[in-house]
Amino acid sequence: MLSITVTEVWKSVHPGASIGLLEVSGVDNTIASVELEARKREVEAHLREKYQGHTRQDFLSIPAMLAYVQYYKRFSKTYHVLQQVESIALKNKNLPTVSPLVDSNFIAEVDTLALTAGHDVSKLQGSILIDVAQKGDRMTQMNGAPKEIFEGDMVMKDGHGICCCIIYGQDNLSYISPETTHALYVVYAPAGVPVEAVEAQLQAIEANIRLFSPLAVVEHSRVITN
Repeated sequence: MLSITVTEVWKSVHPGASIGLLEVSGVDNTIASVELEARKREVEAHLREKYQGHTRQDFLSIPAMLAYVQYYKRFSKTYHVLQQVESIALKNKNLPTVSPLVDSNFIAEVDTLALTAGHDVSKLQGSILIDVAQKGDRMTQMNGAPKEIFEGDMVMKDGHGICCCIIYGQDNLSYISPETTHALYVVYAPAGVPVEAVEAQLQAIEANIRLFSPLAVVEHSRVITN
């Protein structure tokens, strides 16, 4: 089980925030799952019914959505999950198929709206810290592009350095691949995102994983509140 802690800087810079953690092992991420695909169709239908006729302002009346939109706005960015939900609910787009472990997160994310990153534990080094980006901090994104991270953004660090931040997402080292059998999911919830949404996200990811890996072992599941 990973050692995961939050820094005092994170506590002081992000009062009211929370972090959700789910570590799961013993997973087969190589086989397509009929059950998981069926779950996608259920969630898509649910979103279309729930948000039928919604405007952008209607979406901003949802506390979790508003909190993320306001967080991203601080950095002149747009919350991508809002755009994903709109494309599914209002434009009849479908959830993508990447791999069972990745899809398990995406399915849950568009339902709970709780921003979540997934990492391959075997690619992480040492203890994990939830921290805050300082001026000059950099990370290489999944696509190989180097990025200077916005000062004040929430980040996750391991022995290699920064492996994830809210605004730019994950690095190019610890992402989940088809060979991943041991995964860590981290839910980043700025102030204003209900803790219940974070808890629901962790529960939904685990339930989705059990559709294709019923014997998966939960090594770690908790919510850190500030």
